[in-house]
Amino acid sequence: MTKTTICDNLKSAVAKALWFEPTLNATFAAFAEHYDTTVVPARPKHPRDKPSAEGTVLIVERWVLARLRNERFFSLADLNIRISALIEDLNTRTMRRYGKSRRALFDEVERSQLKPLPSTPFEYAEWKVAKVHPDYHVEVDKTFYSVPHGLIGRRVDIRLTYRAVEIFFDHKRVASHIRSSQRSGHITVNEHMPKAHQRYANTTPHTLRREAAKVGTNTATFIERLLSARPHPEQGYRSAQGVLSLARRYESDRLELACARALVINALSYSSVANILRSGLDQAPATSEAVKPAPPHGNIRGKIYYQ
Repeated sequence: MTKTTICDNLKSAVAKALWFEPTLNATFAAFAEHYDTTVVPARPKHPRDKPSAEGTVLIVERWVLARLRNERFFSLADLNIRISALIEDLNTRTMRRYGKSRRALFDEVERSQLKPLPSTPFEYAEWKVAKVHPDYHVEVDKTFYSVPHGLIGRRVDIRLTYRAVEIFFDHKRVASHIRSSQRSGHITVNEHMPKAHQRYANTTPHTLRREAAKVGTNTATFIERLLSARPHPEQGYRSAQGVLSLARRYESDRLELACARALVINALSYSSVANILRSGLDQAPATSEAVKPAPPHGNIRGKIYYQ
């Protein structure tokens, strides 16, 4: 690898094309660091800053592209084989000005000046900036990855490879996840949660429904409606766990009856079930009084008014 690399000011490599302090984009800067080369972008509209590259482009157009203009290929592999043969012919052709071929000059002058390549190939990565959501996650391709909850509201740098998601804050890596191929999901590390949330880290609506079904049908129905009544199921986790914990203080049969009574009166809360059990209403016979119609009155319009 060369000690210095002169490149064009293409946007995919140079973020700011300033002569004194050019700024490379994060991916290209990581590439240069991996191969231990210094990248010096040429000045805009100054092709003489890199005459060797510009001249080589013209030579390749004449000795490779021009010789292919009347040939037809039916696969990319065949085209690459033909291009390789033409490049080999170009590099071994003796140049009149030097009396040597390009390959001979490379072996004689340049090869000894090059640094060895690193033992591992460069891993391509993309970078993006994101703001940490109030639920201490950042969004990457419709998937949400957790970061330490203390970074809520902060902007972080995200490094994406085909297999990993790395999150940096203030140039320090604060989180690393295996990249998920499924979208609209959450990848959460328990240590990133506040302590109040870690208590419910392994709780899901499915686990709550499964535990409720072990008690009985009425309890399972009550837990289902309890979770469904909340805008987000997580808001009902504590109430659902409280209801299920009542089975340790009372018999499962009593909890079944209490949940059935709570469903009848639509009292979908832990305190309602607990009060029914505490007062013994679960063992009292269910009664229902007929609702008497209101007596006629001049201020009451009646149903005919709305017809």
